[in-house]
Amino acid sequence: MHLSTVIRHLHSLLPTKDDYLHTNIKHDIIAGITVGIVALPLALAFGVSSGVGAAAGLITAIVAGLIAAIFGGSHVQVSGPTGAMVVILAPIVAEHGANSIMLLSLMAGGIVLALGLLGLGRAISLIPWSVVEGFTLGIATLIALQQVPLAMGTKIPAGVKSLRGAFLAVVDADWTVSLFTLGIVGITMLIIIGSSRISSTFPASLAAVIVVSVIVYIGQLNVPTIGTLPDSLPAPRLPVIRLDLLIELAPAACAVALLAAIESLLSARVAAGMPGQGSYAPDRELVGQGLASIGSGMFGGMPATGAIARTAVNVKSGATSRLSAIIHSILLTGIVYFAAGLVSHIPLSALAGVLFVTAVRMVSFTTIRQVTGSTRGDRLVFWATAFVTILFDLVAAIAFGVVIAILWAMYQLSRLSGVVQLTLPGEKMKNDERIVYFRLDGSMFFGVAERIVTELSKVPHSVEVVILSMSHVGILDASGAKHLTEVLIELNERGITTMIKGLRPEHVRAAQNVGVLASLTSPGYLFDSIDDATNAARELIAQHAAQETGQ
Repeated sequence: MHLSTVIRHLHSLLPTKDDYLHTNIKHDIIAGITVGIVALPLALAFGVSSGVGAAAGLITAIVAGLIAAIFGGSHVQVSGPTGAMVVILAPIVAEHGANSIMLLSLMAGGIVLALGLLGLGRAISLIPWSVVEGFTLGIATLIALQQVPLAMGTKIPAGVKSLRGAFLAVVDADWTVSLFTLGIVGITMLIIIGSSRISSTFPASLAAVIVVSVIVYIGQLNVPTIGTLPDSLPAPRLPVIRLDLLIELAPAACAVALLAAIESLLSARVAAGMPGQGSYAPDRELVGQGLASIGSGMFGGMPATGAIARTAVNVKSGATSRLSAIIHSILLTGIVYFAAGLVSHIPLSALAGVLFVTAVRMVSFTTIRQVTGSTRGDRLVFWATAFVTILFDLVAAIAFGVVIAILWAMYQLSRLSGVVQLTLPGEKMKNDERIVYFRLDGSMFFGVAERIVTELSKVPHSVEVVILSMSHVGILDASGAKHLTEVLIELNERGITTMIKGLRPEHVRAAQNVGVLASLTSPGYLFDSIDDATNAARELIAQHAAQETGQ
């Protein structure tokens, strides 16, 4: 890559005055306040559910939301803690402690930043849709399971899997407390679902949390609450960095970075597809999200991603530029400094109710029907990814889903690949029965090459020339070229001359390096048209016939 290209790429990742070219200040202020009110209970809930605390969730929404708004690649994206990140952080907190999240945020943010600098933003979009929807269903299920202990007012041992934790929370519940906490969950959900019908931008979650908090306070109910929150933002600092801890957290950091990149780009892509919204810059989005997680970690927060739900609220509230997401962070900062005492009285079970509704809304039953009703392969990938997400972890699910999708695609390609015997062009001539014309269809790659070669090796002994048409070959990898070389050598040993027609330019290098072309008995037996190949084959047969007559 030329230096000028690198400089242009790096320059495209920086904020410019054009980011605010079409700003409508009034609309952005209204949208920023609206999405800030919506984000407050979610930030608190995600912080508590992940195990790092409500304060960390709030700090993440403020710091990461501000940095991503300024440096990100979407004009309307709202970033902060999300449900998907909670799912992957909870077991990390259980194993390494909440203090490890600060360093983890810096590590994961650095990886996401590097992906953006290297221009890999478009590569994330290669993950199949069935995989994305499968782990979305799995994440939603895990979020719901993680809320069961909060809903029951029960503490469970650290490090317990979500499914088992939900079971233990019910078995070990103190029903003198659980009856009240379940009632709070029910009221919270009813208010959110009911009031959401008023308007798509109505802060239903906040309204529900306020109502149940007032009920708990007036009724003096003895239920777990958020507890003390800081009344100011902490000063930024670097975490203690130890080599052994870096090694321990490396796999988790890669997992968090992958999730952050995927979720942020998906959210930005969804926002870009909404009416009135322009395109987004995927590499710049990764740079912004990487810096956001680094900044969040330095302030004691957690890794952040683009949040689809909050971004949608932002757009529907009339956002026109990044200013709305910046105002959202400013509003949350004001709550920290002026309303931390009030927020500390919010019942944890109310936050569980908020996330129960969030989990349900993450799942689109229409989308599930579309995915599972398309092909058997998509159905297999979707359910496999969802179950692996629930039973194991998100990164394993993504890897497993992608592998299954690749294997299924290879299977489909192999079914479309094969050997077809054709008739020679023009009128049938004497000795044409000594010439066989094959067309290779589909792909010659490691998954199907051996089967195709087996079909080619069944050439009758009476045949003297084989013409292979390769113009319909879409893929020719090293394995395919090697197997083709082997069949050419076998045919040569049997005294059969092979001619190749229609070798694509993109396949010449593989054919040359692996030995396909060298296996031809003459360099001239490589043709662009079937007519030329047929004429050459007939001339060769005529020479053989003349030699036989002369003997």
